[in-house]
This record gives sequence, C-alpha cells and structure tokens, in this order.
Amino acid sequence: MSTGAAPRSSSERYDATTSTVAPLAPKRERLLSLDVFRGMTVAGMLLVNDPGTWSAIFPPLEHAEWNGWTPTDLIFPFFLFIVGITTYLSLTARRARGDTDSAVVKQILRRGLIIYLLGFAMAMFPFYQWGSIDAIPNAGAWDRILFRIEHVRILGVLPRIAIVYVCAALLTLRTTVKQQIIIIAALLFGYWFAMTLIPVPGENVVGALLLHTKDRNLAAYLDRAILGTNHTWIGSVTFDPEGPMSTIPAIATAILGVLAGRWIAQRDKPLLDRITGLFAGGSVGMMLGLMWNWSFPINKNLWTSSYVIFTAGMACVALATVMWIVDYVNVKWWTKPFVVFGVNPIVAFVGSGVMARLIYTLWHVNYQGKSIALQDAIYQIVFLPWLPPRVASLAFAITFVLLWYGILLVLYRRNIILKV
Repeated sequence: MSTGAAPRSSSERYDATTSTVAPLAPKRERLLSLDVFRGMTVAGMLLVNDPGTWSAIFPPLEHAEWNGWTPTDLIFPFFLFIVGITTYLSLTARRARGDTDSAVVKQILRRGLIIYLLGFAMAMFPFYQWGSIDAIPNAGAWDRILFRIEHVRILGVLPRIAIVYVCAALLTLRTTVKQQIIIIAALLFGYWFAMTLIPVPGENVVGALLLHTKDRNLAAYLDRAILGTNHTWIGSVTFDPEGPMSTIPAIATAILGVLAGRWIAQRDKPLLDRITGLFAGGSVGMMLGLMWNWSFPINKNLWTSSYVIFTAGMACVALATVMWIVDYVNVKWWTKPFVVFGVNPIVAFVGSGVMARLIYTLWHVNYQGKSIALQDAIYQIVFLPWLPPRVASLAFAITFVLLWYGILLVLYRRNIILKV
C-alpha cells in the first residue's frame, strides 16, 4: 500500500508546471495522534496523582523509591517531550506566517511567564496558611498570608515546564539539528560530570559516591543553597525533585522532543517512514539509557542523563505506536476521551490540582466522630466497604479522572480551550 500520490503524466489535461492556474496550496497535515498522546499523558497524570489513599497503591502507579523507574515515572518526561514537539510545530507555523524572531521570542517569554505564574499560584493556594501554626499560636490573617509566602514552593511541575519550555524554545529557535545535538550532549554529559566528579561541599567525597542518597548529593545541596528549606517540596524538605540543578537535563528532554517534532513534520516522507524512524530512534534511545544506567542510574528525582535518554526513547516508541494505530491504520474509535484531555492540558492540570488541594488537605468533614479530609471520607464510605484497599484506591482515582473528563468534555463541546 503506497502512502504517496501517483505521479501525473505530462500528457494530462492539467499540469502544474504549465498551467496558468495556480495550484492549490498543500493542506496542513493534522496528526490526531499528537493530541491523543498528550491526552493519555494528562489522564495518566491525574490517575497517579489522585489515589483514594496514599497507603494503598499498586506498585506501577507509584514512583520508584529512588533509582529505577515505574510507568508513573514516564508521565512527566513524556509531557516535556510532547512540549518539545509542539514547540517545534508552533515555531514553524509562526515563521510560515511571517512572524519576526523578535515577535516569536516575546511570545515564548510571555507563555513561559504565564505557565510559571499559574504554577506559583497553585503552590500558594489558598494564599494563606490553613490550620494552626506552631510558631505563631495566635496567628491573624496577615500572619497567615506572610507565613504562606515565606514557605511557598518556588519550583514545581508547572514552573519546571515553564523554564524548560523557554530554554528549549530559545535554544532551538535558530539552531541547526547538528547544533541542537551538541546542546543536548553538553547538557547531559555536563550534568553527568558535575553530579559524579565534583566533591559535594561538606561531604569530602565526589558526587558519584553519594548518588544513592536523597539529601547528600550535589543536586540536593544546591536545592537547599539556592531555594532554602522553606521553599523546597514539602514531601522532602531537604531536596526538591524539580530543583534548579535537575531542571538542567530536563531541558534536554524537551529538545529531544523538538528533534522528534522536526522528524514528524517532514511531509515529504511517507507517514509510515516517519513512524518507523520514531520506532528505531526510540529503541536506540532506550538501549542507550539502560546502558548509561550502569554508571549514572536512571532516577526521576535527579532527572539523570540516563533517565533523559531512556524516557525520550520510550516516548518515541509510545508516540510511534499511537501514530501507527490512529493516523496510519486509522483506528480512531477509542481516541475521543484522550483528545478531550489533550486539547486542554492546562485546565486539566491546574483545575485538578486545585481540586486535589481542596479535598485532600483543606476540606474536612466529620466522620465517625473524627475530622478527616473529604477525599478520605469518600474513599472510606463509597469505595472501601466493597473493594480491597488497593482496588478501592484505584477506583477512587479512576472516578477522579472520569469526573475531569466530564468537565473537560463540556468545555470541548463548547469549544472553550485555554491557550497560553
């Protein structure tokens, strides 16, 4: 089966080389698989972030304890990878419209700032410290606002997306493929050398001997030095999984996505050839990542160089699979829910994050004489009585995903799409 059009004969009545009628411009190729892949990633993020209880989770839905990986550890790099793909497609479209470099740079910086501020607002929500404050027994409203500001997390998932997007977009705006490969190599090898060869202050040993620790490696030291313990992730305090040092190799994840976007956009190549190329490149990346793992372990919290190569390879293979099913074989009956998630990822992330903060932390109800979070009450009343704990926890998470599918479906049908 050929994917290309049959060549015209010069004896045909219409010949674009001699006709005075201008030929029609080629239609812009729209790959549904890109929205589906992004939507699968967003839906997966909601599924793993919102269990019925954190004490009963199936292992594939948990992050790896430290080194190694689970399916959950693929979600964030997959999202950064698709950010890179859409960045290339977006910049190409803007150039085709005649936008100047100055206008494009302004748009990149504006978009990055908006994404960062959305993430910061989520970290600040509800914008004052809820509950009692040990250090301030009689805290007033202003005390609670100041305390929140003094302890807000500066970095996080959306802030990392913002920083990575801006850096990847600017670094690839006018660089060639060769230059982009050099940038990726510099980021990944530079990070590897820094994390393993530089002695960690106060430890008197090189970083390679401390990679197995969570709070003694170079990245953790810089997290505390730059952010301070009041502004790191509350789940660790001594380090931040989205800290400044580990954000550097994450930029390479997005640039690898840019390279994938460049490959996907080559419409002069048959679609099957592009899909095959993604499969091949992804398989090589996975193999290289697993080999690099021997000396620089795959680790999401540190976003190690081996993790970058391995997850980018996995993203290529996963996207190629979706492209083959959806755009080549044309099996699309199952794609609608993922398209709904994929076209409104910011709404899904911010909205679900705020809702989770409300029901997991802020909104308490009285249950059996105790004040517990609304999420815990729903889990215990609705799911736990008739399901084993892990299944009940998963059922809660699936319900949460379906709830947000319903919300996003309403927006989709009304063509309400939040773009930044």
